[in-house]
Amino acid sequence: MIRSKIKICGLSKIETLNFCIKNKVDYFGMIFYDKSPRFINYKIAAELINFAKNKSITPVGVFVNCEIKNLIEILKKINLKFIQLHGNENNEYLKKIKKNIDVKIIKCLGIEKKKDFDLLKSFSFADYFLFDYKAKKNDLPGGNAKSFDWSLLNDLKIEKPWFISGGININNIKEIDEYVIPYGIDISSGVEEQKGIKNLKKINDLMNKIHE
Repeated sequence: MIRSKIKICGLSKIETLNFCIKNKVDYFGMIFYDKSPRFINYKIAAELINFAKNKSITPVGVFVNCEIKNLIEILKKINLKFIQLHGNENNEYLKKIKKNIDVKIIKCLGIEKKKDFDLLKSFSFADYFLFDYKAKKNDLPGGNAKSFDWSLLNDLKIEKPWFISGGININNIKEIDEYVIPYGIDISSGVEEQKGIKNLKKINDLMNKIHE
C-alpha cells in the first residue's frame, strides 16, 4: 500500500496525541461541534495545538455550520491553520474565511452515488476534500462508523488532494488501495473503545497494519 497520510479525528487528550505522534500519524482532528460525543472545548484544544507545535503532526479543527465571524475569532485565538468543514457550508462561505484569515480548508462531501462527486467543481476555495458516508436524518455529520461504496472512486479524476473517511478500521483499511490511493485516510470510530474514547492499542495496531 502506497503510504497515504493518516488523520485520526476526535482527539481530546495529550496522552492520545503524544501516542499518535510516536506512531507517525500525520494529522489529528478536534471536533468543535457540541452535538458530537467527541466535542472538545477551546481551552483543551489550545493545549493540544501547543503540544503539537514543531512536531510532525498537523492539528485540524472540525466545524459544522459555524457562524463565520465566530469561526474566524476561534481560529485566531487558538492559532489554528487547518480546518475541516463538515456541514452545509458553500463556496462563498469558504471564500469569506480565506479573505479574513490564512487557513487551509478541507471540505467534506457526503457520498452515496457517483453524481455526488459533481459538487467538487462548486468548491473552488477548498484546498482539500474529504469523502465520507452521506449522513442520513438521524446520523451525526461524521464519525458514524459507516462507509460509502469505495468503488465509486474508481477512475475518478480529482484535481485537489483528498481524504477518504467513514467506517475505516484495521479490518478494511487495506481494501482502500484496491480502488484508489487517496492523499489521506481519516479514521475516528475505528480506533475507539466507545464513542469519543480513543483506544491506544487500536491506534498502535492500525498503524502497524498500515506499515506492513
